[in-house]
Amino acid sequence: VQLQASGGGLVQPGGSLRLSCAASGFAADSFPIYWFRQAPGKEREGVSCISSSDGSTHYADSVKGRFTIARGNAKNMVYLQMNSLKPEDTAVYYCATDFEAACSSRSLQNYYAIDYWGKGTQVTVSS
Repeated sequence: VQLQASGGGLVQPGGSLRLSCAASGFAADSFPIYWFRQAPGKEREGVSCISSSDGSTHYADSVKGRFTIARGNAKNMVYLQMNSLKPEDTAVYYCATDFEAACSSRSLQNYYAIDYWGKGTQVTVSS
């Protein structure tokens, strides 16, 4: 199982970025995909997830209305569109998956239960 996040960078407050997660080594469209983030000195935080069964999504309250998760036309791709970015969104963003935990608000709160992680991509929101 391999996951690779990309698309991070430096953006001004109010700007947008689109993160990509490329999955390989498993049927990515058959399992939920998660986005987590971790800021310096802070615990890893669930951002969003998308299910495999019905495409349902969940978001952390801090990003609702600003971030959108979606699967790509390619079955191994998942994207996180981030709009209206704030300095507090600055973090390393990781995509992840688990073969047992379904996408839910609860699973976003339990990063330690997620089995597979990719390397992160840095997002910095600063003027």
